[in-house]
Amino acid sequence: MPNLNTSILGACPFVEPPIEEQRAIAHILGTLDDKIELNRKQNETLEAMARALFKAWFVDFEPVRAKMEGRWRRGQSLPGLPVHLYDLFPDRLVESELGEIPEGWEWVPASRLIEFNPPEPLRKGTVAPYIEMSALPTSGSWPEPPVLRPFGSGMRFRNGDTLLARITPCLENGKTAFVQCLPDNAVGWGSTEFIVMRPRHPVPKEFGYLLARDEAFRAHAIRSMTGTSGRQRVQADSVAAFPVAMPSNEDLWQEFARVVSPAFKSIKANAETVETLAQLRDTLLPKLISGELRIADAEDFLKGRGS
Repeated sequence: MPNLNTSILGACPFVEPPIEEQRAIAHILGTLDDKIELNRKQNETLEAMARALFKAWFVDFEPVRAKMEGRWRRGQSLPGLPVHLYDLFPDRLVESELGEIPEGWEWVPASRLIEFNPPEPLRKGTVAPYIEMSALPTSGSWPEPPVLRPFGSGMRFRNGDTLLARITPCLENGKTAFVQCLPDNAVGWGSTEFIVMRPRHPVPKEFGYLLARDEAFRAHAIRSMTGTSGRQRVQADSVAAFPVAMPSNEDLWQEFARVVSPAFKSIKANAETVETLAQLRDTLLPKLISGELRIADAEDFLKGRGS
């Protein structure tokens, strides 16, 4: 066809399913959309809970303040925190150059707890899972699915690592991900504009992601950006110097992992379900609309579901 206009398009014939079948199609696709939205909201709630716990324990030192203010007594507990966990926290805060900190704890650079851009073996040309910058979410931890691509040049990572965008405006927009989407023991790779954060033992893997989402950490990263306008980026050394409160009792790391790790496992399960349902919806939609797939007894289908 040498040209195309609205008259030609308006004359194109198409098949219109009966209204009962249209409603049945809408019900099926709407049910899938509802389940997708429910899983996404569940993941938002799970992450919010993990971030709130991170802030309470490692930023606001809420269990210590509860002891100091008499809101906790031995043999009792505050909502959401078992009694035995309070024994892992000191009884008071002390002054330091960087502000109050639990007694016995110390301010350390983030690099004491987290390895930045850890080396990983990956030969050039090796086909491996690839995550590009556009796949990182601006909120939430789950990136878009990786694609297989021969390794050329980029940052390498494993499951349990956190990816932090270091370039403007991606950093300011919040592009960050917690990697859980690779095959077991696989090395993935991605943009050279990622900073890879890998917690050191015994720090839980999820701690790296929660730190990367912390408001003070992100503000420090943004203030540390250098370079020409429009191409500014933060260096790994700058974020590695961010001060973090390190507990004196290593058992606290284990207890923190006991709470947050199941939340991130649920986030993974929900996100994988969302991907499966979205693929099913996108496959069904054109087939149902075109009539390639038909819904038998559409009216009875709707009546059986109270529509």
